[in-house]
Amino acid sequence: MQAFQQLKSKIFDKAALKRKINLWRFRDDKIVFTNGCFDLLHAGHISTIAQAADFGDRLVLGLNSDSSVKRLKGESRPLQNEQNRAILLAAMHCVDAVVVFEEDTPEDLIKFILPDVLVKGGDYKPEEVVGADIVLKNGGEIKLAEFLPGFSSSGLIEQINRK
Repeated sequence: MQAFQQLKSKIFDKAALKRKINLWRFRDDKIVFTNGCFDLLHAGHISTIAQAADFGDRLVLGLNSDSSVKRLKGESRPLQNEQNRAILLAAMHCVDAVVVFEEDTPEDLIKFILPDVLVKGGDYKPEEVVGADIVLKNGGEIKLAEFLPGFSSSGLIEQINRK
């Protein structure tokens, strides 16, 4: 049970996250941010998250809330609630913090965190990355993780429904 509690300690609300980020900045840690719905965690997600961790010292994951996923993906989603998705992400050793956000995009969260590096999957173009302008204006950088083709939550759901 102690290990599970340690996982939960990596899930933050914004106020607690701000304190943790201030500590990391005091230590001159390079803060990396990426985000997503992560409804059905798959190898494509893992690849992007692991690559993101390599771009700095501390990795913060923004997680779309259940209501946000529903608006973005449809009424039948998410398949897992935000607490379950957050625990799965927190279980990754390269993840330092998980924070749930209610909006459809992480723009407000990016303004709040002001990461040194903003990462999205290689299926994006730099000009499509929400918050890129904020990070660049603050002296940060945008990185695209190498895309691992053939993996998507929607594709997995279709495959399950065909069986």
